[in-house]
Amino acid sequence: MEQRINAKRNHSKRNLLLLFLLNVIIIALFLFLGITEKNFDFYMPKRLVKIIAVIIVSYSIGYSSVAFQTITNNHILTPSVMGLDSLYLFIQTVVVFFFGSKQLSMMTGYPNFLISVAIMVLAAISLFLLLFRGERKNVYFLVLTGMIFGGLFNGLATFMQVLLDPNEFSVLEGKMFASFNNVNTDLILVSALTAFAVLLISIKDIPYLDVLSLGPDHAINLGVDYKGLVLKTLIISAVLISVSTALVGPITFLGILVVNLGRQIMNTYHHRELTLAATFLGVLFLTFGLLITERVFQFSTTVSVIINFIGGIYFLYLMLKESKR
Repeated sequence: MEQRINAKRNHSKRNLLLLFLLNVIIIALFLFLGITEKNFDFYMPKRLVKIIAVIIVSYSIGYSSVAFQTITNNHILTPSVMGLDSLYLFIQTVVVFFFGSKQLSMMTGYPNFLISVAIMVLAAISLFLLLFRGERKNVYFLVLTGMIFGGLFNGLATFMQVLLDPNEFSVLEGKMFASFNNVNTDLILVSALTAFAVLLISIKDIPYLDVLSLGPDHAINLGVDYKGLVLKTLIISAVLISVSTALVGPITFLGILVVNLGRQIMNTYHHRELTLAATFLGVLFLTFGLLITERVFQFSTTVSVIINFIGGIYFLYLMLKESKR
């Protein structure tokens, strides 16, 4: 038995090391491909900003998706079902619809970032506190409510977008898809500090999430504060997803792609390894996506389109796989 446990640990360590090395290789390719002494000062700072944004987004989506799947006991759901992506798009649409695209352009930077994050986090916390107030409320009811509100915000945003002037809509369209090409450097530090603060707060909860993966009843019997842990994890997930979405835009299927692939590669229930694997996979996919969009498609598409295309196919595969069980 002990030999099996040690073998699994060594297997996990080898896979994490392999993912890390792949990250180093793909990042080095992205940073130095086409770099010369003449263009180094121009391209390198921009590419470094993109890589930092990729790391922030990968950790934010990776950890929040791993934790969310654990508390919902479902490997298909991700925090996007809470409707935060739809709420972000609704906020941007409201600004353009009532105040015009010029106002949205003027808000680019701290104002738009802080307003979007604040509204998304407050909405999520209000929903969590409201639904967790009663004893009969559970995570599944929360997920269903989040999906309903997400559909509502998406429908309202679509309705207003249809009424917009085509020129106004073209400005709004840039906010509808995640893009690392125009990341505001002023927001990188704020996003990094927020993600690091969340890491410090959540790191002590990782062993409890390991126990929670056994199921709510077993976790409660083993002394875990189930309701408090779930509420705290949901709020942390909302903060991370809000920061990630406000920084680069919505990437709907990245979470389900990196987390489920991470589970298959690692074959473990330990959330420390799963989070690292999901983060490394996120960096790998996003950086490779940036290389493809820049070198192959010549900036004619965004990285979120590629990720959502691959993630959507993988999601259908998971759905078909689950239906056969």
